[in-house]
Amino acid sequence: MSPNESSSAKRAPIPTRGPQAPRFIVIEGPLRVGKSTLAKILAERLHARRVYDCEDNPFLADFYKEKPGSALRAQMYFLMDRQKRLREALAIEAPGPVISDFLMEKDRIFANLNLNDEELKLYERYYEALAAELPAPDLVIYLQAKPEVLRARIAKKASREETQISLEYIEEVARAYEHFFFRYAASDLLVINTSDIDFVERSADLQQLLRRLQDPVKGTQYFLPLGPSE
Repeated sequence: MSPNESSSAKRAPIPTRGPQAPRFIVIEGPLRVGKSTLAKILAERLHARRVYDCEDNPFLADFYKEKPGSALRAQMYFLMDRQKRLREALAIEAPGPVISDFLMEKDRIFANLNLNDEELKLYERYYEALAAELPAPDLVIYLQAKPEVLRARIAKKASREETQISLEYIEEVARAYEHFFFRYAASDLLVINTSDIDFVERSADLQQLLRRLQDPVKGTQYFLPLGPSE
């Protein structure tokens, strides 16, 4: 199964939504595009509960070193951990929205990139069982950027392991995300190109982005922010 295939057919039914604000929001995009920063800001402003992505995968260092079998071990750990975080967060009945740093389908995108055919067959059996009962988000905010922009951001702020990531792999990830979200229809989707802005470092860019997020999103919409004026 390719990474661009939506798993919405295996997911819980999408409820019909009225004009109310989204209750389950996901921020997605490739490495160092600004997901965690935006999730943190929105969670604070919306008084939302935040679901953090896994940052302590014990098999990730071996994966970056390309040790045999490490890709499957790392991917299965991510799958189990991400499903558990989302399931527990969404099971809590509390006021305010939930904002997640990741979409569950992200796991499948990386599995398709990193696993061989035999490993992928095993992974898919677990993925279908674990992801089946998770509801689709009300809103997904997909942050994208050119691979060379992502590489520069990784070089600037990445961990030691992340600096080992090749430009070719970054390009593969960026293409996989673009392919997946081109066909994504399980939730309302806002696609934001961040190549020419830096809302992490520049307050004016952040304010521009936050103004757009005040407007409702229906279906798939695109936002191409203006870069800083010279």
